[in-house]
Amino acid sequence: MRDPWPLLKTTDFPTVSRASLEVLQVNLGYLCNQSCLHCHVAAGPTRKELMQQENIAHILEVLRQPTVHTLDLTGGAPEMNPMFRDLVVAARKLDINVIDRCNLTILLEPGYEDTAEFLADNQVQIVASLPCYIEDNVDGQRGKGVYQKSMQALKRLNQLGYGKADSGLTLTLVYNPTGPYLPPPQDKLEQDYKQFLAEKYDIEFNQLFTITNMPIARFGSTLISKGEFENYMNLLKDSFSTANMQGLMCLNQLSIDWEGYVYDCDFNQMLSMNIRHPDKRHKLHISEVLKTCLKDIPVSIADHCYGCTAGQGSSCGGAIA
Repeated sequence: MRDPWPLLKTTDFPTVSRASLEVLQVNLGYLCNQSCLHCHVAAGPTRKELMQQENIAHILEVLRQPTVHTLDLTGGAPEMNPMFRDLVVAARKLDINVIDRCNLTILLEPGYEDTAEFLADNQVQIVASLPCYIEDNVDGQRGKGVYQKSMQALKRLNQLGYGKADSGLTLTLVYNPTGPYLPPPQDKLEQDYKQFLAEKYDIEFNQLFTITNMPIARFGSTLISKGEFENYMNLLKDSFSTANMQGLMCLNQLSIDWEGYVYDCDFNQMLSMNIRHPDKRHKLHISEVLKTCLKDIPVSIADHCYGCTAGQGSSCGGAIA
């Protein structure tokens, strides 16, 4: 796999400073039942990296802080971490909003058949990958048969109340472009998704997030191999919008890797762009967060940051604009 980092580390991206911490995004490990082309963590079935109990205990301590309101669980498939359920239950007892970034097909895997019920019982918000509503596009990006399995999983979630009005169970779908271009307008695409899935599969969901593919990890390597990296970076830079700077997720979110190290976002995590301790300059660990003032420190930036500010903007919460 070609490493995009040498092409990203020199940047003229504007400086950014952190605000108060509100969202803790935790990568529970790279183990996944899928291997997707666009996956910026290069997750897959053979990955062994999984967060352990000691770091999960530190996560819960940070969640007790008054400004923190959301725990955003990602992977890999976060559900494949053996301590996923314990962490969800503990966070909900703290009245923390919990998001599960679900690839949908995990809900059908042997040993995970009751996961959907668990999520509903604990009122976990589901943010589910569905990079297109057309079957061939999804299978081309995520693997043969993934689309139909995703439809099965969505129907199961609907049966439990997810995506239904007034159920309190939020189901969000996520669109990623299938190539080196920006997402279309989020609102319009959401209506297209809703109409198509309702008419063909009788599936409902609450909202759609559009997320720009970052020129890092597996996707960045593919761009380099195809000779498309420079053109894609020019597209991101030419589409830069200053207005999106105020909505960047790195302002109020911390990203924690499976070993407990701390980053400004999960994209920085994949580039090993750690937050450094403001005084001691070593890699900051989750065990040190409560003893460290992070407000107003600079965010670590590189050229991939243009992916968050291009066009309508992009974050883990969808379009910024």
